[in-house]
Amino acid sequence: MPKVALIQMASNPSQAINISRTEQSIREAAANGAQIICTQELFTTPYFCKTENCKEFNTAVPVPGYLTDAQCQLAKELGIVLVASGFEKRATGLYHNTAWVIDADGTFLGKYRKMHIPQDPGFEEKFYFTPGDLGYKAFKTRFGTIGVLICWDQWFPEAARLTALQGAEILFYPTAIGWLPDEKPILGEPQHCAWETVQRGHAVANGCYVCAINRVGCEEDTEFWGQSFVSDFYGQVIARASVSQEMILYADLDLNALEDHRRIWPFFRDRRIDTYNGITQRWGY
Repeated sequence: MPKVALIQMASNPSQAINISRTEQSIREAAANGAQIICTQELFTTPYFCKTENCKEFNTAVPVPGYLTDAQCQLAKELGIVLVASGFEKRATGLYHNTAWVIDADGTFLGKYRKMHIPQDPGFEEKFYFTPGDLGYKAFKTRFGTIGVLICWDQWFPEAARLTALQGAEILFYPTAIGWLPDEKPILGEPQHCAWETVQRGHAVANGCYVCAINRVGCEEDTEFWGQSFVSDFYGQVIARASVSQEMILYADLDLNALEDHRRIWPFFRDRRIDTYNGITQRWGY
């Protein structure tokens, strides 16, 4: 029964401070018994995608590289599985929004590059990120088989399904999502409801746990709405964080109960894969 910890933080303008504070939270979570620990999306920086600014490319790092090397040492020292999300420099002019997974012995298991890239006012991600090209992945770790998807990916059932079909028992969604001031009074509650509900639906449809990790605080005119949460395979929220406060959210996940659940709710058995050809079409077929 692994214990997960989701690190919900406000961001500092300094990368060094964000990395240091995140390490402190990882150590605290491990000391409290967490075995799988996940950061928020782009944990080393503020959410820089609000505007298009070439200077932000200077904050990208190689993956793997010095940052992941340090985290491999940290995971080995603490005996924890670490999931983290950052800005990957693949080459000059080629960047990704990337998550990586490190096993409890310090092994770098691999990375996932965000597939679905949004483009909206305040979320200018297509300027910064090349869509992922590594496919949907599950990683076998000491404490369970996990999949990682990133933020906008969380709205797409196909991404959750394909990751679950790789064997994922737990889906992690590092996230940076918030309210814009002119939208919150009317759409704030419905937007949050949709965000949480669609991910709880992924948990139900795939018979897995879902862990969504958001940031908190205001960055320019965006108010990040926090409320990181863990859903079980019935779609029940078993842990939820504050809307505005930094915190480490903990939850115990029963993988034996998940195994039993998949036997009596056999969605994978009853999928009509011979009828799904149209899913690869943009519209109609």
